Amino acid sequence: MTAKRYRLLTLWTCIGMFLVLIVGVVVTNTESGRGCGTDWPLCNGKFVPAYTLESMVEYSHRAVSGIEGLLVGAVFIVTLLMKPSSKEAAIYASGALLFTVAQALLGAAAVIWPTSDAVLAIHFGISMIAFSFTWLLDAWAKRRADAVRSGEEADIRIGKAAQAQAASTANRANRANRANRGSMAKAANAAPSAKAARAGSPTRTAAAPIPVALFRATVAVIVYCYAVVYLGAYVRHTDSAGGCIGWPLCNGKFVPELNGATGIVFAHRLAGALLFVLIVLLYFYVRRAAWRTRELGGLANVSLLLVLAQILSGWLLTATLEYHDVYVFTSLLHTIIITALFSSLCLLAIRAWQLSRR
Repeated sequence: MTAKRYRLLTLWTCIGMFLVLIVGVVVTNTESGRGCGTDWPLCNGKFVPAYTLESMVEYSHRAVSGIEGLLVGAVFIVTLLMKPSSKEAAIYASGALLFTVAQALLGAAAVIWPTSDAVLAIHFGISMIAFSFTWLLDAWAKRRADAVRSGEEADIRIGKAAQAQAASTANRANRANRANRGSMAKAANAAPSAKAARAGSPTRTAAAPIPVALFRATVAVIVYCYAVVYLGAYVRHTDSAGGCIGWPLCNGKFVPELNGATGIVFAHRLAGALLFVLIVLLYFYVRRAAWRTRELGGLANVSLLLVLAQILSGWLLTATLEYHDVYVFTSLLHTIIITALFSSLCLLAIRAWQLSRR
C-alpha cells in the first residue's frame, strides 16, 4: 500500500472514531441507552429493530461502532504488514485496537447488566483515548506521506540539476580560482574575529535540544485533563448539569452549598478552571523552551485556543439548560472541543519526546 493510500485509510479511521464519539454523546443526551432493551448485539431481539427514536439512536450507535471496528482492525493489520515497518505506527494502531475493543465490551456490559454512573463515565474516557490513538496514527501517516512526496520532488529536482551540472563546471572552476586569490587577505582579517568568537559567550542561535522536562510537563497536563473529562462525563451521566445555574457563578455564589448535583458541577468547574491555568503555563513553557520549533509552537497555540473555546462552550451549556433541543447540540460542541484538546496535548507530548531525543 502506498503512503498516500495508507494515509487515506488512517484518516477515515480517525473520522469514524469521531463519529462513534458523537453518536455516543447523542445516546446519552437523549437517554437512549435502553433503546434496545437488554439485548446485545441484537436490538430488542431483532437485527433491524422497530422504529422508535430511542431504538434508532442506540442502533445507529452500534452500527457506526461496528463499522469503525472493522476500520480499526484493517488499519492494524495493514500497519503490521507495512514495509518498512514502524514501531511508532504499530503502537498507535495497537492502542486504537485495544481501546476500541475495550469500549465495545464495556458498552455491551452496560446494556446487559445494570451499570453505575461512575462506570458509564469511564466509557466515554475510553472512547476518547481510542480516538486519540487514531488521531496520532493519522498524524504519523501524514508526516510519512509528506516525507515520501518530498523525496519524489527532490529526485525530480536532482535530475534537472544533473542536466545542467556539466555546463556549469567551468564557471565553478573560475570562481574557485578567484576565491583562492582572495582567501589570504580574508584569513588575516578573520583571525581577530575568530579570537573574539572563542572568547565570547554562545549566541541564541546555538543548537539546543528540546528539554525532556517539556514532555513530562505535557504528560502531567494530559493526566489532569483526563480527570477533568471524567468529571464532565460523570456530570452528564448523573444528570447533574442543573446543579449550577448561572455562569461563572454557581447559583449566584462564588462557593455554593457543596451537596448533591451542585457539588458535582462545582467540582467540575473548579477543575476546568485549573486546567485552563495549567495549559496557559504549558503554552509559555513551550514558547520559552522550544521557541525555534514551529511544530511544537503550533500545537501549543492550538491547545490554548481549544481550552478557551471549551470554557466558552461550558457557558453555552449553562445558558441552554432549559432548552433541551438546543442543549443536545451545545453538549456535542463541548464534547468535540475537549476531545480535540486532549488529542492535541497527546500529539504535543509525543513530538516533544521525539524532538528531545535528537
